[in-house]
Amino acid sequence: MASTAQPLRAAIIPVTPLQQNCTLLWCTKTMRGAFVDPGGDLPLLKSQMEKHGVTIEKILVTHGHFDHCGGAAQLADDLGVAIEGPHPEDMFLLEKLDEDGLRYGVPGRSFVPSRWLDQGDTVTVGEVEFAVHHTPGHTPGHVVFHNAESKLAIVGDVLFRGSIGRTDFPRGNHQDLINSIVTRLWPMGDDTFFLPGHGDPSTFGQERQSNPFVADSVIA
Repeated sequence: MASTAQPLRAAIIPVTPLQQNCTLLWCTKTMRGAFVDPGGDLPLLKSQMEKHGVTIEKILVTHGHFDHCGGAAQLADDLGVAIEGPHPEDMFLLEKLDEDGLRYGVPGRSFVPSRWLDQGDTVTVGEVEFAVHHTPGHTPGHVVFHNAESKLAIVGDVLFRGSIGRTDFPRGNHQDLINSIVTRLWPMGDDTFFLPGHGDPSTFGQERQSNPFVADSVIA
């Protein structure tokens, strides 16, 4: 699955037994890119990087669950790049990536990112800029990446096609998650295409019409 919007391309690469959507992003002008949420299966990720001819310059992380960032530290070491994200409220999750990964047979390694992210920050991929939005609820330190020009958002486990993120994990909060979706995601526009942490992409407009948890008719 790839986004055809220019000057940005995005390829979804499911990884780990939980089929988490790692995203390979790249700037088509510079062919410099980033992996978002490299949870594991690093040989697969590297092969996709080479297939698309992308030079990775950083790793971006939406939140601290092992299926999203268990492989981030090793991949950063292998490629000689820095990790940016998530928000510091997820430090408690990053500290136990090793043990959480073991439960599912997924190698995980704890890390402290080179840069923590917060509401109002920006990150760059090549010459493409993404706005950072702090979106607590699934985890307290979850962040989302949005490129307005390409009408693309990478939302981790905040929102899915037809569903929303779980809030029964430690420090999850259902009302915070709903607030994050309504106040952070919806203002990006109904025509914004989003890549979720699991499953198929969708648009915010489609979810506002039909998502049983956050459709306008449900939360009005």
